[in-house]
Amino acid sequence: MRAVRDFWEIPHTGSNGWINLMRFWREGRFSLLHKHMENSFRRLGPIYREYLGSQSSVNIMLPTDTGELFRSEGLHPRRMTLQPWATHRETRRHSKGIFLKNGTEWRSDRLLLNKEVMLSSAVRRFLPLLDDVAQDFCRSLRQRVEVGGAGETGQRRMTLDPSPDLFRFALEASCHVLYGERIGLFSSSPSEESERFIWAVEQMLATTPPLLYLPPRLLLHLHAPLWTQHATAWDHIFAHAEARIQRGYQHLQKGASGGSEGRFRGVLGQLIDAGQLSLELIRANITELMAGGVDTTAVPLQFALFELARNPDVQERVRAQVLSSWQQASGNPQKALQGAPLLKGTVKETLRLYPVGITVQRYPVRDIVLQNYHVPAGTLVQVCLYPLGRSHEVFESPERFEPGRWTGAEPGSGAGFRSLAFGFGSRQCVGRRIAENEMQLLLLHILRNFRLTVSSTEDLNTKYTLILQPESPPRITFTTLSPKQPINQSINQPINLSINQPINQSINQ
Repeated sequence: MRAVRDFWEIPHTGSNGWINLMRFWREGRFSLLHKHMENSFRRLGPIYREYLGSQSSVNIMLPTDTGELFRSEGLHPRRMTLQPWATHRETRRHSKGIFLKNGTEWRSDRLLLNKEVMLSSAVRRFLPLLDDVAQDFCRSLRQRVEVGGAGETGQRRMTLDPSPDLFRFALEASCHVLYGERIGLFSSSPSEESERFIWAVEQMLATTPPLLYLPPRLLLHLHAPLWTQHATAWDHIFAHAEARIQRGYQHLQKGASGGSEGRFRGVLGQLIDAGQLSLELIRANITELMAGGVDTTAVPLQFALFELARNPDVQERVRAQVLSSWQQASGNPQKALQGAPLLKGTVKETLRLYPVGITVQRYPVRDIVLQNYHVPAGTLVQVCLYPLGRSHEVFESPERFEPGRWTGAEPGSGAGFRSLAFGFGSRQCVGRRIAENEMQLLLLHILRNFRLTVSSTEDLNTKYTLILQPESPPRITFTTLSPKQPINQSINQPINLSINQPINQSINQ
């Protein structure tokens, strides 16, 4: 048995964090952090140390090491605090949601939130709301293609960048689940308030990475444009969420006197009715869910549509399963998803190749051994998801887009700690069930109604802005199909999806 090697023997990318940070700034590496990690593993092996400014971490990627990290996360798992976010809350005197909390306070709040967003009973409540929005989106897109597209009747086609509308879809779906009401983002003239919210989320995400590696005390006194942009973006996010929460609270009070028992009134209503979290903590957590629920579903949907479009054989296999399941489910969205496991495989495969967040972090509560190196308790350890998803050591033919690898159709598909886009353990993404079902339902209805193609099958260039996204959104050609069963008419007002109307130039910059 080999002797365990010392922590300081772990290979590293450079021992001076400030020199490394300056190099990152100078070479523009923040936007290519995922590629930097992939290259570092290729150069240094399956474990290495990284020093960036005031931060230091041990970076790993292999499932066996992730399993050891998981077993050492303890009762109150900790991940790296996003200090710019925490500093904003402290300077603005906002309460922190579970994303920024640790310890017993985190655990008690998290268990209460799990009841409303993670349990199967919660999923059953909000799934019909997500399905309403997904069907509305596809019905409107189909109408747009049929009216403004080219080609013969029954096979009309239109090529477009769907990303602005995917952002609107994600915000509309999030609001419907969180507040129990629609906000009309599919209308021909979406509200300026909501457009500003989407822009603010983009701005917040883009300005976070460079601020992560500066000393926390410096942030308090930092009046540079970068910090001002970051804080201003968060101010817009909180203002938007506050207005929605106030409206929702007023509707709930009216509903209590007017009698609306039995109707799902959104996560906000469930939390207020439960009475176990203060209104201030409800506000903090709803705001975090809102801020984290737009780009993190809209961007993977861009990648999913692109991969389905450039892999027509895969697309036809998934569609065949979708059509069969939808017909057998008689319009029941839960049954439809259960009967189409390739939809879930499509989402997992998309997130394998394009993980939204490129790391999962933990601080082990005890000393552990990773790759025969001693790692002391309290060390920040990062699982790097982009290199993991593209590793030949972990996946057979990792460059191939194959949803079937997650349904048991590929050898070794049952191995653990390979699909980590939503994290793991008790600190996995609290919005996971909302996001998974939201993406699956939209893909289900798109595949029922359209054949997807792209003019180029070249790989997409990607950039990192706290989430991984395309450098330029892919343009997709949507060609109408004749579904065996038409999309159900929504209970909401008829809507007109304005495909060509840009949200804001800043969104895609």
